[in-house]
Amino acid sequence: MKSRLSLVVVAFSLAASPSVAAPCITQKAGFPGYVQALSSDARRSDIGERGLQALASSQLSGITWRLESNPSSQGGTLQSDPATFLAKRSGSSAAAFISGAESRVRRNAKLFAAIEKRYGVPGSVLATLWGLETSWGGYLGETPIVSGAVTLASYCRRHPKFESHALAALTLVDRGAINAATRGGPSGELGHLQFLAGNWLQYGVDANGDGRADPYDAVDALATAANMLRSNGWQPGQPFHEGTRNFKVLSAWNDSGNYQRAIAYAASRVGG
Repeated sequence: MKSRLSLVVVAFSLAASPSVAAPCITQKAGFPGYVQALSSDARRSDIGERGLQALASSQLSGITWRLESNPSSQGGTLQSDPATFLAKRSGSSAAAFISGAESRVRRNAKLFAAIEKRYGVPGSVLATLWGLETSWGGYLGETPIVSGAVTLASYCRRHPKFESHALAALTLVDRGAINAATRGGPSGELGHLQFLAGNWLQYGVDANGDGRADPYDAVDALATAANMLRSNGWQPGQPFHEGTRNFKVLSAWNDSGNYQRAIAYAASRVGG
């Protein structure tokens, strides 16, 4: 992994747009109509032809629909014990996961030190997030991002909270950050840290100095995660166990209390 860190925040932001009007759906058959309505919203939001073409070619993601129509199938969210959650999430043991995170911090010590110096977020926290999201880049997802994001936004249980992320995914296509075929998580998550598209637009960082913020570059993704946490109130040098201010900041990453406790549990046990 490259260790250079130029840490330039890319000036991405969602353009001001009119209120979203595409109606949500509860049946798969309604997806083409949702896409058509979202296309109108996208045009009003000044999304260009590449983004519009990606939207037009999007298809309902079966895995996304299945997960959203059966929330209990989203594994791991019912485990309140952090070690049990880690084991279920990683498919191994909590000890093995912590050892893996510790190994990444040790092997990339200069990189994590540079990120912490800039943003104040410890490498132990970032390596834990990286491991939880993609097994340190081992699995980045197989769902076309645009299709996953649009499917999630279409579903009434998630709409309209996630429609802005679907529009953001189209903006990323316009800007060349992804294309219509780029794959990620089933909800349209991007890259090594599985960012929602709107979060990448807002917090994306070019940390390796190549002139672009790339969620599929681990250095950029880790720095962006730190930038996101710091921008949401992370306090450098302060504890992050449950009940602290930094622990509350973890809700900006994932609103599951079980997930937040797992982050704090693992990161507190990861050495340098």
